[in-house]
Amino acid sequence: MKRTVILYGLTLATLVFVLKYLEYRLFVRDLSIEFYVGLVALFFTGLGVWAGLKLTRKQIVLVGPEFTLNDTELKRLGISKREHEVLEWMATGLSNQEIADKLFVSLNTVKTHTANLFIKLDVTRRTQAIRKGKELRLIP
Repeated sequence: MKRTVILYGLTLATLVFVLKYLEYRLFVRDLSIEFYVGLVALFFTGLGVWAGLKLTRKQIVLVGPEFTLNDTELKRLGISKREHEVLEWMATGLSNQEIADKLFVSLNTVKTHTANLFIKLDVTRRTQAIRKGKELRLIP
């Protein structure tokens, strides 16, 4: 960001120098200062549009094949719909309290669902549950 500001300032200084140089040359007699101010304004408008597009351009993320939920594995493990929702929210990195807020349930309910998931997935940590959920195609 600093580099952009410095580059922008140096460009402005260079243009001012060029305009001052031209002011003492032949063109000043033929063209008014409004013409030069218009050129500078036009240049910086173009530069601003270019910088704006460059800074706000969306990155294209290449995603693998479409995710399909493995319903048979969900049924085999006996994971309820609510436990699956908790697992999905866990995978996004939310804490238990944040999951409780999202699902409009108490913190203890989320902890119970989490404990049930750990038992059903045969894991001891959230990261293990997420990894196993992805391996079994329970979460994207």
